[in-house]
Amino acid sequence: MKALKILLVFLVLLVNLVVAKPSLADRPQFTKSNEYQQVTQALNDILKIQSDPNQTEYKPEQLQQKIGGLQLQKYILETARNWSLCSNQTGSTLAVYAHKPKKSFFPNANESTLFYLADGEVTDDEWNCDGVYLPAGAKVDGLVAGDPQGQELAEPLALKLVPGSQLIATTNPDTGAIELNIPPIQVFKAGETSWQVPTLSQADIDATSPDAPVD
Repeated sequence: MKALKILLVFLVLLVNLVVAKPSLADRPQFTKSNEYQQVTQALNDILKIQSDPNQTEYKPEQLQQKIGGLQLQKYILETARNWSLCSNQTGSTLAVYAHKPKKSFFPNANESTLFYLADGEVTDDEWNCDGVYLPAGAKVDGLVAGDPQGQELAEPLALKLVPGSQLIATTNPDTGAIELNIPPIQVFKAGETSWQVPTLSQADIDATSPDAPVD
């Protein structure tokens, strides 16, 4: 009887291992991604600049903001176990880049499509929200380190997120600037990326029916 119980326990453990293995294999391992190498290198470089007593490239507040942003991105890449989500709390429609990942460790952001996410909505957790599109004329906080007021964009931009981000986009009620709780890893102009960066206004975006995948 004791031997039978041991055998049953072994079989249960074996079944659990067989069942759990595919789900674990489907989890994105962001520390093996190019973005992780990029963020780690950038953080090491900026820490070297910080330790240089003769550095004049950055003001102290700019330096701290850049270091804090890179540390947050590194933490996300090391701890995230799900694809990126984008939450729109701006009060207007938000244009986002997203794609549905295949069963692989990394999202192929080159496949990103531009979607329109309604105010108050969050992208589907089976999709990866790769970034945000911002039209010319939009006022954006945080793109320039140490700038508390935000800057008005002279041309449209695509902001790429690190995989695994849980982005929340809001609008500052005092300045009217869009605020992102996570800094972008890269900022692209039209022609600098395979992503579509069209010439749109916020009025154009608001007039477009929301079509982003949501839960």
